[in-house]
Amino acid sequence: MNIGMIGTGNMGSVLIHAFMKSSAVDPGHLFITNRTLRKAQELKNQYPDVQLAETPEEVAETADIVFVCVKPLDIQPLLETLRPKLSRDKLLVSITSPVTVKELESVVDCGVARAIPSITNRVLAGVSLITFGMSCEERHKERLLELMRHVSKPLEIEESITRIASDIVSCGPAFYTYLTERFIQSAVQETDVTYEQATAFCTEMLIGIGRLLEQQVYTLPELRKKVTVKGGVTGEGLSALEEDVGDMFNHLIQKTHAKYVEDREKVKKQFRM
Repeated sequence: MNIGMIGTGNMGSVLIHAFMKSSAVDPGHLFITNRTLRKAQELKNQYPDVQLAETPEEVAETADIVFVCVKPLDIQPLLETLRPKLSRDKLLVSITSPVTVKELESVVDCGVARAIPSITNRVLAGVSLITFGMSCEERHKERLLELMRHVSKPLEIEESITRIASDIVSCGPAFYTYLTERFIQSAVQETDVTYEQATAFCTEMLIGIGRLLEQQVYTLPELRKKVTVKGGVTGEGLSALEEDVGDMFNHLIQKTHAKYVEDREKVKKQFRM
């Protein structure tokens, strides 16, 4: 089975690295291209057996599953170009949240799905969010799920929770690394710890938390309670968080959803649905 990747930006590259690391795809059966071919060539330099295509049309014609990893407003014009190459037996997979599977199906005749990855897939961890179109046959579903199982835990979601699921799974690593960086900066400002020391402490702490949760030693509430001794230092720190965090995450979600609505309005004008 041939896999195509149109777009080798951040998330396209994550998927390519993950497919190669996991051996989910034989390099000789992976066809990649990018608007700036140099970026795709850099990936081919790392994986010499990967097939470098000159155009998206070449990828669409050759691949059985075609991943479209481009910006939301670039998808509709691209699909118009690819439509003659996307026969009914192929599967088109978009990785962007603002474009619905129904909108994709309005342009192409092949099977359609959406698979929103996470940067954690780069190390074959975390979740990928899957939504299937009405045109997606069972064989298409099985192929995509099997492929994504090699690099993630694929979870099928309905259209209505796409944005919040993406906030947590796909954007979440940026949000939580930002909070960790702020924690490190404050530690350096307030004490004699060095940036390097605080970074090492936080890195190992996060890895440890991940393993506790992964192995189901504790749930999130249990973990917090186990660390918190009544009247102790941790409790004082949590009190500060309770005072200062407030509605911060509500505001975060409001911001991401407002941007999503803005993007959706632009996309809907393109698809005219």
